[in-house]
Amino acid sequence: LLQHAWKGYKDFAWGHDELRPVSKSYSEWFGLGLTLIDALDTMWILNLKEEFEEAKAWVATKLTFNKNVDVNLFETTIRILGGLLSTYHLTGETLFLDKAKDIGSRLLPAFNTPSKIPYSDVNIGKGTAHPPHWTSDSTVAEVTSIQLEFRELTEFCRKEVFDAVVEIMKQVHKLDGKLDGLVPMFINTNNGQFTHQGIYTLGARADSYYEYLLKQWIQGGKKENQLLEDYLQAIEGIKKNLLQKSSPNGLTFVGEVSHGQFSPKMDHLVCFLPGTLALGSYNGLPSDHMDLARQLMETCYQMYVQMETGLSPEIVYFNILGSEHNLLRPETVESLFYLYRFTKDHKYQDWGWEILQNFNRYSKVCGYTSINNVRDPDYPNPRDKMDSFFLGETLKYFYLLFSDDPNFISLDQFVFNTEAHPLPIWPSAV
Repeated sequence: LLQHAWKGYKDFAWGHDELRPVSKSYSEWFGLGLTLIDALDTMWILNLKEEFEEAKAWVATKLTFNKNVDVNLFETTIRILGGLLSTYHLTGETLFLDKAKDIGSRLLPAFNTPSKIPYSDVNIGKGTAHPPHWTSDSTVAEVTSIQLEFRELTEFCRKEVFDAVVEIMKQVHKLDGKLDGLVPMFINTNNGQFTHQGIYTLGARADSYYEYLLKQWIQGGKKENQLLEDYLQAIEGIKKNLLQKSSPNGLTFVGEVSHGQFSPKMDHLVCFLPGTLALGSYNGLPSDHMDLARQLMETCYQMYVQMETGLSPEIVYFNILGSEHNLLRPETVESLFYLYRFTKDHKYQDWGWEILQNFNRYSKVCGYTSINNVRDPDYPNPRDKMDSFFLGETLKYFYLLFSDDPNFISLDQFVFNTEAHPLPIWPSAV
């Protein structure tokens, strides 16, 4: 799969951000070779040496961050900074570390705000940063899901970087407006307060806040108790406010709360949660986290199985119809990897194999494409887009799911960022 996806990218989008696999062309987001950088460590892990060397040569000769272009702080951090750092740690080649330091330093102007809550957008050539044109808010998930990468970068450069991202977590820790540890979706960059309060979700705009609470605690050697307390409180908040069972199938799912009203809406993005819960349990957190992980894993699998193409829609409403598009997202495969790694139950590999075959059946063109209609196997209506995360995350997690070596990218040595780039757990942690 990766070789097919990579060939499509190489033939029609080389050096550009994303392949448009139906029209055999490309699209630009930041103009930084996003798919290529996102896929570097995937190719290394899959031992695709020739492809890796081609990509490395491009990074060495063509990749420059000295461009008058606005980039999104969060997306650039998790995809580019995370991808370069993990590739450096896997290969030991300083080319990738040098590029990581370069982009990392160019992102720092984002932190220069009245509240120390970073702006969403940075011009990496001019060194200026600003919020989106329509608001002075940043997304809570975005400002709290850059910590793993910048904390790791601090190992190689200035300590202020570490302080800047840790300060965000301290501020969010103290804020009013949470519901039993659950956070709203937006935060103001001027005053540092939550905005648009009253809406709580584990989907878009909040999801990776919870993931990074646990993963920063693991990255730093399980010493930062505030992160752990916030994570444990949030999981209790999920159980209390967002968990329900569907009828008639009795599937446990995570809904949303809007101004006190429960909605049975669950984004596919929420399917990161079984893996995160399992990872926490593996690291000594309560065993009922693992029980909940298994229940939610079953639900995420059913989100695929119950569709005519066997591919999950982007959004599901339990007991009523949801959306019909699939974006090749990784979250379910990610969680299958964690559950298989920790339980050795082969059903998780079997489920992954089914999903893989359906991607091949309905999404494979010149590369792989997201589709508009998971309910119509005859015409799934391709969207002509292959996000970089399909190579960076989805295919990597498939490979790791089917690998039976528990020491291959060991979860005692690495923690994956939210774009599936493995970063080392710090040595003092061991």
